[in-house]
Formats: sequence, C-alpha cells, structure tokens
Amino acid sequence: MVFIRDPCGIICLIFTYGAVIYADYVVMRWIILTTMPMSIWAPFHVVLFNTVVFLLGMSHLKAVFSDPGIVPLPANRLDFSDLHTTNNSTKQISGNGHGSEWTVCTRCETYRPPRAHHCRICKRCIRRMDHHCPWINNCVGERNQKYFLQFLVYVGILSLYSVALILGSWVSPCTECSQNVIDTQLRMIHSIVLLLESALFGLFVTAIMVDQLHAILYDETAVEAIQQKGAYRPNRRKYQLLADVFGRGHPMLWLLPCATLNHAARYHDTPLLSHDV
Repeated sequence: MVFIRDPCGIICLIFTYGAVIYADYVVMRWIILTTMPMSIWAPFHVVLFNTVVFLLGMSHLKAVFSDPGIVPLPANRLDFSDLHTTNNSTKQISGNGHGSEWTVCTRCETYRPPRAHHCRICKRCIRRMDHHCPWINNCVGERNQKYFLQFLVYVGILSLYSVALILGSWVSPCTECSQNVIDTQLRMIHSIVLLLESALFGLFVTAIMVDQLHAILYDETAVEAIQQKGAYRPNRRKYQLLADVFGRGHPMLWLLPCATLNHAARYHDTPLLSHDV
C-alpha cells in the first residue's frame, strides 16, 4: 500500500469525497425521500444509487493506495556518479529500439525498464507511467490504471444518474408530498447545486476517460505522447491492449474493483532487472 504525502493531492481527495457524500445526501434526503416517499421506485433507487457510490469509493481507494508500478530500488547503492555530470536525468543503457530501451534514472540511481518514468511528486520511477493525478493522489501507472478508469466510469454513471433523478423530480413532481415552502426552496437549491456539480464532474471525467482509452488502445501513454515516441506495440490487437490493463478475465468483470489473479501476480512486458550486476 502506498500513500503520497502531497498537500495538493490530499486536498483533492477531501474535495472528491466531499462531493460524493454531498451528492448521496441530496439524492437520498431531498430527491428520493422528499419526492417519492410512497413510490415503489424509492427503494430501487436507494439501493442502485448507493451501489454505484460503493463501487466508486472502492475503485477510488484502490487507485489511491495501490502500487502504480514503482520500480524497486537496489538493496545496495549503485554508483552512477559519472551520469550526474550530464544535464539529462536518464541514460539509455541497452537496446537499440523502441521496445528495448533500458535506462538509468539518476534521481533514483537505479536501472529502470522500458516505459518507466520518474515522477517528481512520488519521487520514484513508475512502470508505464501515464501521469500523476492529484484526484487520486497517486501516479496512474501499470498496476492501478484499471482502478483509475473504473473510478472515472463510476463518477460518470453517478453524475448521469443524479441528473436523471433531478430532472425527473422536476418533470413529474410529487403532488401528494409536503408543500412546505422552506422545504421546497431547500430542495430546489440543493437540486440546482447538485445539477451543476454533476454536469461539471460528468464532462470532466468523460474527457479524461476518452484520453485514457485513447492511450490504452493506441498503446501510448501521456508521457510517450509528449515525447512523440508513437505506439509502443503498434501491431497488438485492441482487445489485448485492454486486457493488459483490465486483466484476462471476462470483459463483464472488467468494471469490478478487484484484481484478477493473473493481473495481480504479474508485471507486463519486461521483468525487473536484477541489481546483482
């Protein structure tokens, strides 16, 4: 389990859970209990909405606390003093192609496999690093990209669900419910705030989700896109690229925030280099 002590990331975590808790409060207290207290749909929406909240929370916690693919440091300090005289923080040590570029990180002072990059916030090299995300206070890398994408999916579903419930309560108001003016005004204020929150977060995570899926399907992380390296494995099938992230289980299980056995037990592509050299 990892946890990055980054003030910006911690603030984003608090904001994220505050927004989710507020959405759950508004939907339960001011939408379901207020506008459909006697409806047979009320318990259905309570169970379904809170199930999505639970899955969102689990996937987010997994993304936050999972090892994103940290390259382990050697037991004994290696001597890279000659590399510190250069301005570059990396140096290629073997291979002559896109798929075999082992490098040395002068910040971590260790060897690192292809596609690994140093994160200045985590202060470690991360395998297949895409970017550091403050919303999970962690890097998005080889081992937690699955949970990050699940989190985005569930935030999108929760946002759409909230908007649908709010609009439904406006289009078909409850005529037999309490017509207390103060309650009606409070419900309207909370509904508008949640509508704006859901629209904002929904559009935001949709944009990130499209970017992440593009990175997976074209096998090019955000770091590699900036470096203009192109696809890492251009001939690999799209389904196999998705399976590399979500695991080899059935696609119907890809949105469950749990690790499949073969996904949790392996690192992709290249075994870590032994430091006994």
